[in-house]
Amino acid sequence: MSGTLNKVMLIGHLGDEVKMHYFEGGGSIGRFPIATNETYTSKQTGERVTNTDWHNIVVRNKAAEICEKYLSKGDKVYVEGRLKNRQWQGEDGNTRYTTEVHVQEFTFLSTKKESMANNAGQASQPAAQPTDQHANPSAQQSSPAPVSQPEQEDDLPF
Repeated sequence: MSGTLNKVMLIGHLGDEVKMHYFEGGGSIGRFPIATNETYTSKQTGERVTNTDWHNIVVRNKAAEICEKYLSKGDKVYVEGRLKNRQWQGEDGNTRYTTEVHVQEFTFLSTKKESMANNAGQASQPAAQPTDQHANPSAQQSSPAPVSQPEQEDDLPF
């Protein structure tokens, strides 16, 4: 294979509010952390162990404004993008490094309120969620769960 691929897909919960930064030319950038969990049973102790990984998420322009408006700490979100490494000089003079996920597509999955209501066993009406069409208008929107359509009769012989 001669080509390369840099693609990451994450489903996780926001660890903080979206932090926005606006530029002179009208552009903007939003940053927020997402937590993903891995749970397994330890063979030595038999206890359930949960490991949490934190990911630095970066969204730009209109997508950043949408995320700032609709996302809050604890919300579950799907993001898709590419990994980027960045370095800078810290205030102490040391070189700092970070790896970020630069988002190309995203879908809001649930709010913190919905998650808490579902965990408490309450039936809640799902809220209308905005889609990520502003983030990547040429991409086809795919929903996380297929929506069943009523069957229609057709004239096919099989």
